[in-house]
Amino acid sequence: MTHPVSRTILLLDIERFSDRDDVEQAYLRRMLYDVTDRALETAGIDETLRTRADRGDSVMELIDANAPVTALLRALLTEVPVQLRALNRMASRSAQMRLRGVVAGGYVAVDDLDGWVGSDLNHACRLLDAALLRAALRERPDDFALCVSDSVYQGVVRHDHPGVPAADFHQVTVGTKNGPLTAWLHGPVPPAGEDHGERGAGEAPGGSGDRPAPAAPAAPAAPETTGTTRDTEDTRNRPAPAAHRGAPAPGPVLDVNGGSVSFGGGYVAGDQHGVSGGRVTGDVVMGSKTDGDRS
Repeated sequence: MTHPVSRTILLLDIERFSDRDDVEQAYLRRMLYDVTDRALETAGIDETLRTRADRGDSVMELIDANAPVTALLRALLTEVPVQLRALNRMASRSAQMRLRGVVAGGYVAVDDLDGWVGSDLNHACRLLDAALLRAALRERPDDFALCVSDSVYQGVVRHDHPGVPAADFHQVTVGTKNGPLTAWLHGPVPPAGEDHGERGAGEAPGGSGDRPAPAAPAAPAAPETTGTTRDTEDTRNRPAPAAHRGAPAPGPVLDVNGGSVSFGGGYVAGDQHGVSGGRVTGDVVMGSKTDGDRS
């Protein structure tokens, strides 16, 4: 194993990657590489200053400690959202891409199998997979959520460099299996007490992201009834009474308080059973009729 060396660690992960089919995953991986390369080029970090590891649905970059972290953060906060907006504007819903990002610093060594090891690297991966960061991305209208380690915040962000406003970062505590980690989230922090699982109960179907589904439009109010309806109580929002065997009664509901309801000439009165024929004409009286006219 090599001696540990100081590196800036950049991690970018595609949201809901495993929900896509093979063709979509291959496309998203190409787009992830393009977005990463352009962001690092914008920051002035060429290929000689970085080493990449492929993690399937994410990419990991170990960046030389001499590369400017301020330029990297500025590119992530400006260039990456612009690129994602342009890509997603032209892509189908299933091919849209949203990203979580982490910038951390620390010491990393290379083992005999060319693998990267180090506790600082492990902590960065924990931040990337944190439920809080997933929730932050899910609740945002844009397509990118960034979190930085406490060491990056203390060494770079808190000094409020141009393009990296310290006021936009908020301290959070991320629970991991190795204990709590202090980090700094760019943008609003998800409300405390929410389920910070990977998928939201209100996510929009068919989309690539976990944005909440739009609220269903309110049902129009039922028309007001006239005549013998009860005026001391607003009945428009009351549920319809149950029909036969508990089925909801179809159509509007007429609430009658005394009197009778009549329609047209003749009538059907008293206990009537098995009235059929497809159409009833004449007066319809609900209940009974006591006068002598039964023609």
